[in-house]
Amino acid sequence: MVDATALLSPWSSFYVVIGSSAAALTGLMFVVITIVTGSERATRSQDGISTFSTPIVMHFCSVLFISAALIAPWHRMIFPGVLVGLLGLYNLAYVGLVALRTRRMTLYTPDLDDWTWYWILPLASYSAIFGGAIGLEIAPAEALFAVAAGALLLIFIGIRNAWDIVTFLTVGGGAQPPS
Repeated sequence: MVDATALLSPWSSFYVVIGSSAAALTGLMFVVITIVTGSERATRSQDGISTFSTPIVMHFCSVLFISAALIAPWHRMIFPGVLVGLLGLYNLAYVGLVALRTRRMTLYTPDLDDWTWYWILPLASYSAIFGGAIGLEIAPAEALFAVAAGALLLIFIGIRNAWDIVTFLTVGGGAQPPS
């Protein structure tokens, strides 16, 4: 049995940084949604919010959850592995659901850029997180890198997608979801 505290201690600064970033960025998304809601009251904006904005908040909250789970003083890696694994599995299903919802949109057709940044890369991130979580008990040193890579990619995806939405609304006028 590997001592989880010894394995997780070197990662604490990393998870404090990305967890704090995720929390701050989540707060900023609330501000953006509040501003958008104040100016956009059309029904079509609900599809855009649930398809494009809500997943960004989910990504940031997932990183915050992973950070909290991996900073906790565990004695065995199985416990954070189960928590992080369930989160990864849930979000794999969630990204699939959002992709299905997107295919049903009638006012906007996503392009390759949208599919890459809003669905393909999040699927890759959550796959790395889920796979890493499974490996935490078996090969924890390597698995921690997989989870970290997935979480860090989610931060970058969220930042890029939030920027995409804000610039679209600023320049594009909000007639359709971002592309």
